[in-house]
Amino acid sequence: MTIAPVPTAAASVHSAAVMSVEAEMAQVTITIDALFARKFAASNAYGEQARRLWETASQTVRGGKGVRPRVLLSAYKALTGTTRATGPAIEAAAAVELLHYAFLLHDDVIDSDTVRRGRPNLLGAMAADLEPSPRAAHWGSTASILMGDLVLSAAYQAFSRIDLPTEARRRVLDVLDATIDETVVGELMDVALSDGVRTPSLSAILDMAANKTATYTFELPLRIAAILADAAEDTEQALAKAGRQLGLAFQLDDDLLGVFGDSSYGKDTRSDLAEGKQTALIAFARHTDEWAEIEPLFGRADLTEAEAFLVRGLLIQCGAKEKVEALRDAALAYVFDACNSDPRLVPPAIADVLNTFATGLAGRRS
Repeated sequence: MTIAPVPTAAASVHSAAVMSVEAEMAQVTITIDALFARKFAASNAYGEQARRLWETASQTVRGGKGVRPRVLLSAYKALTGTTRATGPAIEAAAAVELLHYAFLLHDDVIDSDTVRRGRPNLLGAMAADLEPSPRAAHWGSTASILMGDLVLSAAYQAFSRIDLPTEARRRVLDVLDATIDETVVGELMDVALSDGVRTPSLSAILDMAANKTATYTFELPLRIAAILADAAEDTEQALAKAGRQLGLAFQLDDDLLGVFGDSSYGKDTRSDLAEGKQTALIAFARHTDEWAEIEPLFGRADLTEAEAFLVRGLLIQCGAKEKVEALRDAALAYVFDACNSDPRLVPPAIADVLNTFATGLAGRRS
């Protein structure tokens, strides 16, 4: 990481707002657990397969780092000056995480993935109910699509039931609707790039990353927090722009980690190359002399570790790694500039939250 964070009036090594969300995150988990318990109990009326679906989902869907609810809760507390977020903020954080679950369930089908976080996902677990066969894969995919639909519906329900004034609820639902639209467009573009439907240019790849990842990972929770905190609309818009750039930086860093990450942290640094994943690294490399050596190896399912090592070297040699790092740092520079801009638009406390998440990139290994 070559960019130093811009100090803010409330600057600290770690934002107090970010560091103190564990109690609220426990409440988010309880809220989601209660939803799954209610749905599982209700499924008894629909027979064994419905029960099996909800039971398996409760065991496989959840987990992860909870980045999105943490962003929302940290931002909400910073904007309101409260030490404990309760009520609407907890419900919104749970709803954001449910939306994430829904996207993951559909994403696993699109990518034909049967494992997530080192264990069978819903698709893989349901497919395992049958002997390995095309029918088993179809059964698992069907279960994942339908559960994704159910969880998406639950997310909408959760957002709609938050106790808010009418205008604030309308704004929340409008932001949610726009986020889903953009995320779907991003996912569609990702597949279009992978399947050769669209030329994998750098601009197309960056648009895809912004729509697929940045919009709902950072922009959505920051905007929801601003609405719940009754912040000015120009503050909401400033946070939206900063969140989009922060999300883009995270996606570019993911692309770098996918090839150059530390495998001792569980990151498979061969899979993106073997899969033929269209990233900014590859977009840059295509226009260099080294591409003639990279192309025959890129997208080969049987790519060996020695061949992956060779490709990594070529991506460094051709300047692709350096250029993507520069793009990531430019996105972070926008965030750091926002942290030091007009305090009327980005108050120091929320600037500190943005600063903390941005500087967190420096310590990522997986």
